[in-house]
Amino acid sequence: MSQGVSAVNIVVLASGYGSNLQAIIDAINSNRLSARLTAVISDQKNAFALERAQRENVPAIYVNAGKKPDRNEFDRILQEALNGLKFELIILAGFMRILSAQFVERYQGCIMNIHPSLLPRHKGMNTHERVLRDGDEYHGATVHFVTPELDAGPIILQKSFKVAVDDTATRLKERVHECEHRIYPQAIQMFAEDSIST
Repeated sequence: MSQGVSAVNIVVLASGYGSNLQAIIDAINSNRLSARLTAVISDQKNAFALERAQRENVPAIYVNAGKKPDRNEFDRILQEALNGLKFELIILAGFMRILSAQFVERYQGCIMNIHPSLLPRHKGMNTHERVLRDGDEYHGATVHFVTPELDAGPIILQKSFKVAVDDTATRLKERVHECEHRIYPQAIQMFAEDSIST
């Protein structure tokens, strides 16, 4: 942890397994990240990310939005969950809902996402398959601020690797996860140090 850097309070939003959440927890616990995890919120009741939070004695909050809420209704439910929590930064870690423009604008410059490609290339889903289809020489991960336009916010940090001849989509996913687990804690640390220039 950098000397003299105040810990940034973060809330993590996750929908699934939470491997990036675990990388963040590990970085905090090993003093490589000046952050305090104040809550983990999930839209999936059985998300393993919630269990990871409970293991760390961090509030694990399930937001039950019903079967198909519209974005505004979901954002209202999410905002209720956020009310009363202390945080300066919202971290999207495998959070599979798209937030409304109003929600994103409310927290402009305070929501980070990690995307499994070298943005602006391959926005959206199925990035590993698209890298192989297009014959890309490099692949990797990007941490960026969230804006109303999907995967288009200011880039904070990227990590790339050369695509191997025998890489499959499954292998690329594994390699990208390794990149993500390194750079997400680094990007949060940059936020804590106020050293992000976008």
